Amino acid sequence: MDSVFHDLYEKYHQEIYQFIYYMTKNRETAEDLVQEVYIRVLKAYERFEGKSSEKTWIYSIARNVTIDFFRKQKGWKDKIFPNFDWDRQLIKDTQPIPEEVAIMNDDIQDIYQCLNRCTVDQRSVIILRYIQSMSITETAEVLNWSESKVKTTQHRALKAIKKLMEDFSSGKEGHRIEKNPLERKRN
Repeated sequence: MDSVFHDLYEKYHQEIYQFIYYMTKNRETAEDLVQEVYIRVLKAYERFEGKSSEKTWIYSIARNVTIDFFRKQKGWKDKIFPNFDWDRQLIKDTQPIPEEVAIMNDDIQDIYQCLNRCTVDQRSVIILRYIQSMSITETAEVLNWSESKVKTTQHRALKAIKKLMEDFSSGKEGHRIEKNPLERKRN
């Protein structure tokens, strides 16, 4: 079991961390939740039936752990949306991380801001499909949805993002999305 667990950890640790980080936008919270994911994996592995891939099974656990985290928060529905503010978090690292590199690009930053205005389901689909590069089938397995629901949610999310991007570029929002330079602390 140790080698199986080690293999799962090595294969998926970084992807699971990134997924949870995108959902919570807090490094420490993401690290804690990743640990909780692997505790659940360890406890549940004997019951894993192989009806889905290990990857989608672990992502399902990660999504459930993240949702459980939000539910435990007082007024969790009110707290979910601020947690998706891509500009608020200070990233304290000496090496650039994928999120940091992406945020440096203005167009991508605008897309992330628009993503913040989508529903949690739409955001989950977009993160899994386009950031985590999962197929529709894998995304459906992670979310425990039908493939058609994933396609519909993806379509609506992309349509909403496109509309918001058009509004921003035409000035309907009153001004372009405010861009704050990414702050980094170096030791």
